[in-house]
Amino acid sequence: MAAKRILIVGLLATIWMTAVLGRLGYLQLLRHSDYMARAQRQQKRVIEITPKRGSIFDRNMHPLAMSIPVDSAFAVPSELADEQLAARLLSGVLGIPRDVLEQRLESSRTFVWISRKLPPEKREAVEALNLKGVYFQKENQRFYPKRDLASHVLGFVDMDEKGLGGIEYELDSQIRGKSEKIIVMADARQRWFDGGEAQRERGANVVLTLDEKVQYIAERELAVAIARTHAIAGTAIVMNPSTGEILGLANWPKFNPNAANDAPAESRMNRGISALYEPGSTFKLITLAAAFDQGITRPTEVFDCENGAVYIAGHRIRDHKPFGLLSVADILAQSSDVGAIKIALRLGAPKFYDYIRTFGFGQPTGVDMPGESKGLLRRLENWTPVSIGSISMGQEVGVTPIQLISAVSAIANGGMLYKPHVIAELRRGEQVLPAEGPLAPAEPRRVIRPETAATLRRLMEGVVLNGTGKLAHLDGWTAAGKTGSAQKIDPATGRYSPTHFIASFTGFAPISNPAVAILVSLDSPVGLHEGGMVAAPVFKRIAEQVLPYLDVPRDVPVGSQLMQASYKSRDVSDSAALEDFTPADFSGLPDQPPAETSVPNSKESKSAPPAVTVAVDEGGDIEVPDFSGKTMREVTEACIHLGLDPVLVGSGLATNQTPAVGAKLRRGAKITVQFGAPASKIEKPKQRVRP
Repeated sequence: MAAKRILIVGLLATIWMTAVLGRLGYLQLLRHSDYMARAQRQQKRVIEITPKRGSIFDRNMHPLAMSIPVDSAFAVPSELADEQLAARLLSGVLGIPRDVLEQRLESSRTFVWISRKLPPEKREAVEALNLKGVYFQKENQRFYPKRDLASHVLGFVDMDEKGLGGIEYELDSQIRGKSEKIIVMADARQRWFDGGEAQRERGANVVLTLDEKVQYIAERELAVAIARTHAIAGTAIVMNPSTGEILGLANWPKFNPNAANDAPAESRMNRGISALYEPGSTFKLITLAAAFDQGITRPTEVFDCENGAVYIAGHRIRDHKPFGLLSVADILAQSSDVGAIKIALRLGAPKFYDYIRTFGFGQPTGVDMPGESKGLLRRLENWTPVSIGSISMGQEVGVTPIQLISAVSAIANGGMLYKPHVIAELRRGEQVLPAEGPLAPAEPRRVIRPETAATLRRLMEGVVLNGTGKLAHLDGWTAAGKTGSAQKIDPATGRYSPTHFIASFTGFAPISNPAVAILVSLDSPVGLHEGGMVAAPVFKRIAEQVLPYLDVPRDVPVGSQLMQASYKSRDVSDSAALEDFTPADFSGLPDQPPAETSVPNSKESKSAPPAVTVAVDEGGDIEVPDFSGKTMREVTEACIHLGLDPVLVGSGLATNQTPAVGAKLRRGAKITVQFGAPASKIEKPKQRVRP
């Protein structure tokens, strides 16, 4: 009997164990994936957060845009003891309406965002509430350390770090990289903890052709001009005419990409590539380029400008002032509309149209920034009998600043039209990524003969020396350019406005080997509206700071006026000035330009410079003489005689110099000389060599 019971118990145990093992085998082998998926759904949440975008640098690897880690707050509603109380407390510290927070908490029981990318003070305030069920997660936020510097070129991003403008939009897929996923785990009691980050591929870094110091100069001088002229908008572009590289592109109004949503759409518009305007007299460069290239006229040929009026197809077109007989060179220098019309009529509409298209007008330049306008140029068959006259003086055609400066750069470099660009390269770590698609370099194409370009450069120099662009004359460098004053169309009447103009100046320097081409455009200046009066001085101020910063040698004898190269040793090279640069820097600007350093009197300028004894070692190095007590003219002439490049700072008599007396310099080296009160009134400073 006992053996029978044992057998029954053993049999039952065997059946039970077989059932258990069978069930375990079924669950572990056949249903494993199903139950594992259920467990993961209950215990794990994969949260997609903003990826870390690549950084954007200027040409000298100074950061202009970067991504930084910030905290975002999320909640697990099932862990909250009182959702309404939590919503009320969070609303007080975050400034989010209570009903909005309640709706978020009711939308899910497992995970909801409370507020993303919190400032440090709000993060601390939420943490101080010590609410169970509220957690923090690191995300990436785009940060622009120079604030509004180059904002139209850089662009901006949305909350999810997607590019919405500028380079951020143009290269979004390369900069953004792949989305980041954060794994958040829960234990059996639904207590949440960070499960770690998923692996991802970082976005590429971008190196621009921009130079942050050139950009700062362009933005500062444009802002000064806007404040002085009360223009509603403006653009300044600095370009290398021999490569198409954009060194600086400034627009006004401007915005801070760190708070792009606070700025109106008008402020975020990149006017340098999108704004259409009639170029006015600057377009006469294209008229003369076509005429010279076709050999139908020459600079010395004289035209009768008929006392300021000409008839075309029964329409009378008047000049801005009456002119009689003018040579072609004077037609450009004095900006005669009648003269330009007569040259265009001799050229003929078909050839004129071909040259306009060849220079790139009426089509995109292909610049690597989004939002470029192709301009406005009617097809030749749609021209009216009066169109050739209007277009020859810059009417009936719409251009963008980038189109015009590209065309002028072709004149500057000898006739080659380069594709303007602002992206130098893409990098991932130390690896330079291959340039593909729109980033691939484009071969320049010839638009005019080198002889034509040389002739135009000489005539454009005459505009600066003797014509409408005298206020663009540079101290120390030759310069060439053209002024423009174009009437705007009045939207109410459809006719040209008598009071609203686009004042512009575009040119380059130096003439023999142009290092920079610069365009300045001011929209609707109040009072003086001529390009030669309001835009040409801006060209001068930008050029006289950029050229010495780029170490461009002077090609004319330096007078005793202020050497603008001193900007390089002052605010231009002062990185702290760039770090502290804010829109507020432009408030309260004076109505007059900064006072220039005083000039030695005429008697001093006429007196012969005293002899300076120097010693030259056997290797040909120059020993620096003592300039103490010398005038600016004396120092300048002595330096030119020695083959040194003087940088003069201040006014009066020389008080200090770097390098010190006796230092050995090679020919062409820079020497900085400071000027101040007469030597008799100050203690002679001790000379020392800059470390």
